[in-house]
Amino acid sequence: MARKATNKLLQKAKKSKSDEFYTQLSDIESELQHYKSHFKDKVVYCNCDDPSISNFFNYFASNFKELGIKKLIAACYKKQEIDLFNTEESENGFFYEYTGKNNEKLKPGSTDIIHFKGDGDFRSSESIELLKQADIVVTNPPFSLFREFVAQLVQYNKQFLIIGNINAITYKEIFKLIKENKAWLGINLGRGISGFIVPEHYELYGTEARIDNKGNRIVSPNNCLWLTNLDTSKRHEDIELTKTYYGNEIEYPKYDNYNGINVNKTKNIPLDYEGYMGVPITFLHKFNPDQFELIKFRKGNDDKDLSVNGKCPYFRILIKNKRVQPKLSEKEKSQQVTMYKNNSGFSSKTIINDPKRTLYLTER
Repeated sequence: MARKATNKLLQKAKKSKSDEFYTQLSDIESELQHYKSHFKDKVVYCNCDDPSISNFFNYFASNFKELGIKKLIAACYKKQEIDLFNTEESENGFFYEYTGKNNEKLKPGSTDIIHFKGDGDFRSSESIELLKQADIVVTNPPFSLFREFVAQLVQYNKQFLIIGNINAITYKEIFKLIKENKAWLGINLGRGISGFIVPEHYELYGTEARIDNKGNRIVSPNNCLWLTNLDTSKRHEDIELTKTYYGNEIEYPKYDNYNGINVNKTKNIPLDYEGYMGVPITFLHKFNPDQFELIKFRKGNDDKDLSVNGKCPYFRILIKNKRVQPKLSEKEKSQQVTMYKNNSGFSSKTIINDPKRTLYLTER
């Protein structure tokens, strides 16, 4: 029921092109703690943020000195509509620059901001001029314009940390960046992003929708991610593999239209399989480029969705293990067991982990 409600919310937002999902400060703090070293002496641009209410601006301004930021810029889009039914003067977008000086405000007022000549859309020439000054872009961009937003960041060669829908992984433009090691998933994913503040006209769909103690209306889609090209040590942690393919082949059926095996869960990736494997898209949240190679997304050799016995599983990413632990013959196993028994003070049932092999031995 909750998933249906969540899909209803997102579909409604998509249909109306409404992108008013505002990030909670707690979610920003939870993610940004992993990237603090990246911001020293950098110009940070939050180009989809009203500086008077944005939690992104709030976070960076409040932690300006601790992070060693050179300058913080926040820019706000204002919709401009003048037609037969709306003849009022439209409001321009605006921006605010913060450099940490004593006379600058953490929460700017109407006399502190600078108005654009236009609406302040991130694609406008005025916003792009600010983008050119920036080193890192951090924001929650419009989900309906996510492809376009990322393309702009790539075009201007910017570092970034942004929020998007998990489905963004399936966009060919985004997957291409991930495959080429030009972008990757951040630390938090799904329920790791606790929810978004929405305006009054949004219905509170879903079992996790709520109003917090400040009166903010919160919805929790539980299907969002952080996308970034800022590196972290966590990204280089190996996925611990404990399953084996050989002897358990029935658990890893082969694809009808690709020379590879299907793996239903990341934790079930076999440590001893040298060929191609199809894994769930959520694998990318744990993906270590030093351990695995990304091959392609979703399609088999016939350019149709990967299938097993005529049926297509959920979308799969084809990968290859760079550190396959070779299968031992019975003779090799026997020789290795004898060696460890003679030299290591172990007998035949204890688990010994070797960089290249897994042996089964036990302490005496």
